Amino acid sequence: MQGRSTTEEIKAKLDVADVLRGYLTLIPAGKNFKALCPFHNEKSPSFIVSPDRQTWHCFGCSLGGDVFSFVMRHDNLEFGEALKILAEKAGVELKRMSPADYEQFGLLYDINDEARRFFKNQLQNAEAAKEYLRTRKLSEEIIDEFDLGWAPNLPDALTVHLLNHNFRPEALIRAGLTFRSTNGLHVDRFRGRIMFPIHNHMSKVVGFTGRILPQFDTGEMGKYVNTPETPIFVKSRVLYGLHKAKGAIRDEKNVFLVEGQMDCLMSRQAGVKNAVATSGTALTLDHLRLLHKLTDQIVLNFDSDAAGLAAGERAIDLATANDFNVKVVTFAAGTYKDAAEAVEKDPEEFLQLIKNAAPAIAFYFDRYLPLGPSGAVGSSHVIQLKKGVRLVLGKIKNLSSAVERDVWLRELSHRVNIEVPTLIEEMRQVESTVSGTVKEEKLVTAVSPNLKTLSRRDLISLHLLAAAVTLDKLEAVLESVHYLPQEHQVAYELMKQGEKQSSDPGIDELLNTIYFFPSPKVEEKDFVELAKQLKQEFLKEHRKKLEWLVKNAERDGDETARQRAMQELNESWSL
Repeated sequence: MQGRSTTEEIKAKLDVADVLRGYLTLIPAGKNFKALCPFHNEKSPSFIVSPDRQTWHCFGCSLGGDVFSFVMRHDNLEFGEALKILAEKAGVELKRMSPADYEQFGLLYDINDEARRFFKNQLQNAEAAKEYLRTRKLSEEIIDEFDLGWAPNLPDALTVHLLNHNFRPEALIRAGLTFRSTNGLHVDRFRGRIMFPIHNHMSKVVGFTGRILPQFDTGEMGKYVNTPETPIFVKSRVLYGLHKAKGAIRDEKNVFLVEGQMDCLMSRQAGVKNAVATSGTALTLDHLRLLHKLTDQIVLNFDSDAAGLAAGERAIDLATANDFNVKVVTFAAGTYKDAAEAVEKDPEEFLQLIKNAAPAIAFYFDRYLPLGPSGAVGSSHVIQLKKGVRLVLGKIKNLSSAVERDVWLRELSHRVNIEVPTLIEEMRQVESTVSGTVKEEKLVTAVSPNLKTLSRRDLISLHLLAAAVTLDKLEAVLESVHYLPQEHQVAYELMKQGEKQSSDPGIDELLNTIYFFPSPKVEEKDFVELAKQLKQEFLKEHRKKLEWLVKNAERDGDETARQRAMQELNESWSL
């Protein structure tokens, strides 16, 4: 079709189920297919593929999308890379990126790259910014290599520059570099800040982090500000410095992971070429998938304050649960608060600390068992020992390797002088002691996590509408429409019209849930039973509301309202 974008042409020639069969084992499930989700650990399939909608959705981790989003996420590819792969599968020749595709992705790369040049040039004449970088002992070579820059402390310096380069205001807003103020003016997001360009692993600039200078810090804004997420910048999928560190990670067979850009840059300045950092977010499964292509060994360092220790512990738990070998670099109390400060004060000691990094479980031994096996036996000692041992056992239980679990159980036995069988018995009684987010990322659920908060009537409605789709009996729902929740009624009307998507995000999510709802094979009798249950739940809710109205009317002395509610309540029992 003339005027159709390249992506639309590719999707028109590819079937999502056919493409995903190259990655997953698809099992027929009515009109759809189901599979084990490749994006989180699960034993029962909650990943649904819909040939009818040409989309996929996982009810375990709530991810979903089209064939492009699957390939990009599964293979950790940028859009352009996925475009080439799927174009080849579809037999579509890529002469050049279509205007529609350029508008969505290529334009944002161009805007960010021009912003990088602008910020870098501005730094040349920003004495205050250069002085700050000198106080942080960052070398000119590193500043130049990583394209550090300066955002002038002016309302619209970058915006005017980009507009003069023929970029439209709407595109600047979509790139996250400009926002519209309450009085309608276009304002720079970054002002009075040291700028750190964030490159993806293909060396393209996808966003920025801005560090405000101390003299401009009024306390009303964050010390660090990041580009908001855009079609090309997703914090959970980008590691700062990876584009420079890839070769060293492969050569050294491990990655040095830190929290912030300055930690990464100072580490690299000290000679740690395999250093990378997260960008304004905690470590995620997507980060680990990206790293797993290069190594399965992580050396981790985090800030020595309480927040840093919590973030570091979460990163350890997530990495060890996903089969990474993790070592930890720690700083003695009162020495350095982070990697950047350690390099500033003593780069040689910093390198030695990395060399002597301890295995993650050994780090937990020191953190939770500071007393070791010695000390007088008393009630307080036993309570403290039990608490520490249980915490460590939870970490050992979290390890993905049975061999590692056995090794560390023996080491723990030696440390606390408790027999291994006793420790194993104790371990059976404790859960993996990992942070809530890690648990969620390993959690297996049959339905979307959002459904946990739904009422029984909501859930029955979902089952009923999903059954109607499976049995191709949408018209049979007509008798039960009155009993559906309001949002479900709107979704049902759209379904009757043959619509599979909605412009309302909330209704679209509901449609997505209905079409992908992981219900077992349904028969006619099941459909009738669901309709009966829906009516019963509606009447239960209706009667509770009427009983509440009766009580309120009695309290307020409104006899007319009480009688009206009582009459309606009595009539409801005959329905």
